[in-house]
Amino acid sequence: MSNNKSLLKPGDYKLPMCPSGLEHINRYWDKRQQSFSAKILPGEYYVSKHNEIINTVLGSCVSACIYDKYAGVGGMNHFMLPLGNVTEHSGKEHLTSATRYGNFAMEILINEIIKAGGQKKNMQVKLFGGAKVLTSLLTTDIGQKNIVFVRDYLEIENLRVVSEDVGDIYPRKIMFFPDSGRVKVKKLKKMHNDTVRLREERYRIKIDREPVQSDIELF
Repeated sequence: MSNNKSLLKPGDYKLPMCPSGLEHINRYWDKRQQSFSAKILPGEYYVSKHNEIINTVLGSCVSACIYDKYAGVGGMNHFMLPLGNVTEHSGKEHLTSATRYGNFAMEILINEIIKAGGQKKNMQVKLFGGAKVLTSLLTTDIGQKNIVFVRDYLEIENLRVVSEDVGDIYPRKIMFFPDSGRVKVKKLKKMHNDTVRLREERYRIKIDREPVQSDIELF
């Protein structure tokens, strides 16, 4: 094999082993990054301890990139809270189904990282997303609700956030290197179509109808 990285082809490396249950994730050779890459969509997550990239594009959704730098393992999720809130007469909101859904998205990622050799005490987190890109009257603040939820969750679980890039009005492309914790972020300030917005609208409608019931216990 040539020492020139620009000449590397997917056949020069073996596709890293995929964790059980994540075979449906789209994985491919990223010629520009010279690495295999796993692309996750809304509602998905991926975990790896190999030299590969996890990438996604976020609008109102949020992603937590969680990694154990000592074990060289990490993972990323991509989720949004349902809008199925219950409001008391006092005006206080109880994110019942929404909280269960968010807990599920976070807990399953943490558990899978532990299964792959990580330890919760060593985990660090980088947060992204929560932009204001959904424009209907019902969803103007969903990005901020996602941000508030994930920050509160991580505080309760005593997981350290080492950096974040959240809020604003622009979608983001995220590239996460799970074995090192390194992240590349690109804000998509010029978008020629509504792909991200429409994808998240469809996802929001789906989870509002069928919120996930979380019964996972953290190791």
